Formats: sequence, structure tokens, C-alpha cells
Amino acid sequence: MMRITTPPPAQSSLPPLLTKTESHAGTGILQKTLSSADLLKGQKSVAIEHDGLFYRLQLTRLGKLILTK
Repeated sequence: MMRITTPPPAQSSLPPLLTKTESHAGTGILQKTLSSADLLKGQKSVAIEHDGLFYRLQLTRLGKLILTK
């Protein structure tokens, strides 16, 4: 009798959504962590305003992030 097994579901290359405050590498510094999925909300790019200047956070076809001024 042949046994058929189903492979596990594919893992996403994006990290899970994190909204908790985490310690940063033992430095004692606490920082809030946001996932790229939470920032982009299904879009390919998003504008970020910082100190009166606008930046563009863009998701590439290979799943990398680019931040440009």
C-alpha cells in the first residue's frame, strides 16, 4: 500500500507581524518592531516623512527593501 504525505505549507520569506517592544541584542535598549507587511499594507511602496523630508520605502521583486530619499 502506497502512503501519500502532504508537504508542509511554504514558509513566507517575510517576518511575522511584530508589534511588541523588544530588547535590542542585549544592549538594554528597548525598541518597537514593525514588520514590513504592516508598513506596506499590501502596497509595493510607501512614503515616509522624516524631519520634513520624504523618503520612499519600496519592496523589490526579489522581496528586498530599498529606502530612497
